[in-house]
Amino acid sequence: MEADVIDTLNAASSTAVRLHHVHHVNPDHHGSGFLAMNCMRQNRQLCDVSLHAGSDVILAHKVVLASCSAYFLAMFNCDMSEKNKSSITMHDVEPSALQLLVDFAYTGEVLISEDNVQILLPVASLLQVQSVREACCKFLLRQLHPSNCLGIRSFADAHSCDELHRKSHKYALQNFQEVALTEEFLLLPFCEVRDLIASDQLNVVSEEVVYKSIVTWIHHDPTTRERYLGKLLYHVRLPLTGRDFLLAQVADEPLLQSSGEGKDLLIEAMKYHLLPEQRNNMVSVRTTHRKPDGLRPYLFAIGPCVFANFKNKQVVPIAGGGSLFAIHCECEYYNPRTDRWSPIASTSHRRSRAGVAGVGRLVYAVGGYDGSKDLSSVECYNPLTNKWSPVPPMGTKRSCLGVASLNGLLYVAGGYDGASCLNSVERYDPLVTTWSSVIAMETRRRYCRMGVLDGSIYAVGGYDGVNYVSSVERLDPREGKWQQMPHMINRRSSCGVAALDGMLYVVGGNDGSLCMCSVERFDPVKGTWEAMASMHTRRTTHEVVEAEGYLYAIGGNDGSSSLSTVERYDPRHNKWMLVTSMNLRRSSIGATVLECPNLERILSSDGA
Repeated sequence: MEADVIDTLNAASSTAVRLHHVHHVNPDHHGSGFLAMNCMRQNRQLCDVSLHAGSDVILAHKVVLASCSAYFLAMFNCDMSEKNKSSITMHDVEPSALQLLVDFAYTGEVLISEDNVQILLPVASLLQVQSVREACCKFLLRQLHPSNCLGIRSFADAHSCDELHRKSHKYALQNFQEVALTEEFLLLPFCEVRDLIASDQLNVVSEEVVYKSIVTWIHHDPTTRERYLGKLLYHVRLPLTGRDFLLAQVADEPLLQSSGEGKDLLIEAMKYHLLPEQRNNMVSVRTTHRKPDGLRPYLFAIGPCVFANFKNKQVVPIAGGGSLFAIHCECEYYNPRTDRWSPIASTSHRRSRAGVAGVGRLVYAVGGYDGSKDLSSVECYNPLTNKWSPVPPMGTKRSCLGVASLNGLLYVAGGYDGASCLNSVERYDPLVTTWSSVIAMETRRRYCRMGVLDGSIYAVGGYDGVNYVSSVERLDPREGKWQQMPHMINRRSSCGVAALDGMLYVVGGNDGSLCMCSVERFDPVKGTWEAMASMHTRRTTHEVVEAEGYLYAIGGNDGSSSLSTVERYDPRHNKWMLVTSMNLRRSSIGATVLECPNLERILSSDGA
């Protein structure tokens, strides 16, 4: 009995001991420890080092400095002369910045401001206090503005802040138009001006901005800078400026008279303007539009929202007094990356059956039918301003026309002038703002479509006034003549045409009896047409465009009603799929693709 009692007490004692083995953690230990050390520093207790910067003396504990700074860690642990010293002189160090960093070593806090960042960052770099150095760089990034980005870039370069240098340089390129007006730009050395304007990432509305910037820079100190005109002008894409600008401002610039290089570049630009047929042979950096970062393709749907209501085969008036075919001016754009349609500014004129194409950074809406007459008028849309502007009219009224953009020129062909089908062709040159006649097609084509492939323009299908046709002809501007190509498998009018991966795709349309969903493509190497996967929906008077390796079939008519639906074709799987529909039904639509900066941001700031 006594043994049992003893065993029980021993067991209880053992249990009690186990219960008192507790792992205690004080979450405030590090904070309270540094707080205590900071109090000791302020009371000059146990300090074992004094830092001398200028006339300032800063007391501290070596172990605290070494724990925060790789510079001090090396100083106090390696075979350096300061290792065992209690008094250390800090050369070329701003005292106030050193004080801030010593305070940071104890508190983990520092207040960065516009007043101290330029002295704090160099000292943080020297002492290798990485977190403060990075915080200073982030602060400067948030301060970037056209008026200071070049200064921040130079500051970052001097202190080897690679990311800050890269981002401030990128900011200067993206905001060059404002940057070029600043005092910082005027004070740049030649090599930095050259590097800016030579970049393909330079974001400008036109090359005229670049030209004006270098002339202003030279005039700021003409005695020493005049000799750089030719070298800087080499990086201005003069052929892409307007003819009037070349004649009125470049040719009359006094600086140019003494620059042989500059004169040669002006002659090159004038040749580019005078010989549009030869532009394909004049390809160089100076004839190629810049591609700044942030440009992405957007789809633009231009043209009529055509409404029609039927009931028992009778036209029912639309609320608000609309008729069977009420042509409206609303336009919208599509972002392929967000799969979303959004509105943009409406066209100035109602246009059904118009031609739409992108040239440079603008969208052109050409001709069409306004509900009572065929049009020769033209207007263009600038995404950066969200506005439409008038363009000189064509020589001929045209609706149901084909349109294409090639080598910076806008080509229009065929169509209907209100009396007959046309085979005539015109070309608009935005650089000289004039229309000129081009050799006519061999076939009259109404409701034809045009596509560009391998530097040539293809006129596809249409209606010749008697028959729906399957014929195709090609214009090579360098040869100046149309050539008959193999006929399509099917007759097609009002089809969609676009080039993709070196092939010409023809999508949907009308064969004279039926609205079609079938697709075929032309292989220029084999010289043959082959059938491809059909769309989900029959479409005519629609539009097809290419963006980011896909085809998009947009709107149109299915034989009974206007469509808002959009389908995307993936050539890798030979498959169509539906994407987000437009906001409005659009028959006789015009569409194109344009590379733009962030349209959502631009249009939201515009109030669209």
